Amino acid sequence: MTDPAPAPVAPDRQSCGLIAVVGAPNAGKSTLVNALVGQKVAIVSPKAQTTRVRLMGVAIEGSTQILLVDTPGIFEPRRRLDRAMVAAAWGGASDADLIALVIDAKAGIKAKLDDLIKGLADRREPRVVILNKVDVTPKEKLLELAVRLNEALAPEEIFMVSAATGDGIAALKAALAHRMPAGPWHFPEDQVSDATDRMLAAEVTREQLYLQLHAELPYASAVETEKYEERKDGSVAIHQQILVARDTQRAIVLGKGGARLKEIGSRAREELQRLLGHKVHLFLHVKVKPDWEEDRALYRDIGLDWVD
Repeated sequence: MTDPAPAPVAPDRQSCGLIAVVGAPNAGKSTLVNALVGQKVAIVSPKAQTTRVRLMGVAIEGSTQILLVDTPGIFEPRRRLDRAMVAAAWGGASDADLIALVIDAKAGIKAKLDDLIKGLADRREPRVVILNKVDVTPKEKLLELAVRLNEALAPEEIFMVSAATGDGIAALKAALAHRMPAGPWHFPEDQVSDATDRMLAAEVTREQLYLQLHAELPYASAVETEKYEERKDGSVAIHQQILVARDTQRAIVLGKGGARLKEIGSRAREELQRLLGHKVHLFLHVKVKPDWEEDRALYRDIGLDWVD
């Protein structure tokens, strides 16, 4: 006999708030958001600057809905795409009920992170600090970091977690929920993200580019979902373009005899079927477009604002 479904939370008992999850590249923000939501909503790779767009994960803790804005890592922008990503990160922090600064505890505080901390110090939003990757960081270093951050930011609280192992996540989630204001939920109980299926499809394919190509194709690529078609049999057909800047990059994505592209498509299709819950037909095409970073329409499609 299965347990009955929990009764829905009455609107007058609900709480809901927005948390901007910020940090330097590769701090583990997306892994943390996924852990708090309880399932994958943001793509993850070992490479820094994997996240390009503001993506919201929706977590439930008792009567509280926590809206987690997973922002691109804040770094020193050099290109238009960089500037758009950094603008998205700071934009995600605007009007948040709470800013959660995620720090790679193992890496510690370096120059770029120091600049980010200074940028947060003058903001009016309340903030907490989350020291991530504590499972691979000596205790002495954690204590030293906590003291420095307390002096520099005066956060409401400092949490120590490992998003990868789940250590400290339950306590963190409960504490974040406690800080959310009273108010009605913004999303249905079964919705875990604000990303459209088209955006999710593009992100999953881009994740496979990072995971399979590593340093061979750093950031000179984008994925555009050209067509997303639901079929009568319940499956979905997705047509995507992988945009690269040069012919040599196209050859890298294709691989010998098209083997690499086939593997990228196979892994992305498997992941999409798991996330969407139905059969997926994924069609990938690699296109050389030297000026793809200057395409306003592409920025709109991937959820970034055009930044001059």
